[in-house]
Amino acid sequence: MKYDLRPLTRLIEPFEQLPGIGKKSAQRLAFYILSRTDEEIADFADSLVDAKHKIRYCNCCKNITDSDVCDICADNGRDASTICVVENARDVLAIERTGEYRGKYHVLHGLISPMDGIGPDSLYIKELLLRTGGADVKEVIMATNPTVEGEATALYISKLLKPLGIKVTRLAYGIPVGGHLEYADEVTLFRAIEGRSEM
Repeated sequence: MKYDLRPLTRLIEPFEQLPGIGKKSAQRLAFYILSRTDEEIADFADSLVDAKHKIRYCNCCKNITDSDVCDICADNGRDASTICVVENARDVLAIERTGEYRGKYHVLHGLISPMDGIGPDSLYIKELLLRTGGADVKEVIMATNPTVEGEATALYISKLLKPLGIKVTRLAYGIPVGGHLEYADEVTLFRAIEGRSEM
């Protein structure tokens, strides 16, 4: 007897298209979904559709939000003179988890990567320049990842902002807490030395 696996295959395929999900993980997710109640599945599907329709980019910083302006931009208690530039909304969440940064953000939604056909016009760089041109912005922190694309993007934006008299800083990258010097690569060690602070 031959079994018709098309419904299961149709359930697995969308999971395989998600970033970081391989064939086995997609199968596990599919079988997990099948084990849920109809009500749980309906709630899950509704939350996906609801998020797709309601979540959009903040008119100011381009972070994700369900309103015209995100909660961070709307918070008058945050320091509007400092803008932290990040690659994506996940980076905002990572920095917010520290509880240390009290300024505003600007999300580029990508990095300059000529190999991938992504130039400055593909990112929200013009919007950043508009924000810094008319506001009382004193410092822009470049918090892009320490990759070739991240460094190139940071350098490009820095060159645009310097003539405006805005201080442009870069996150210090170095040895992670609990890390050992002997296992660190040269770039990490260089960043750690470069970003050293007084004790």
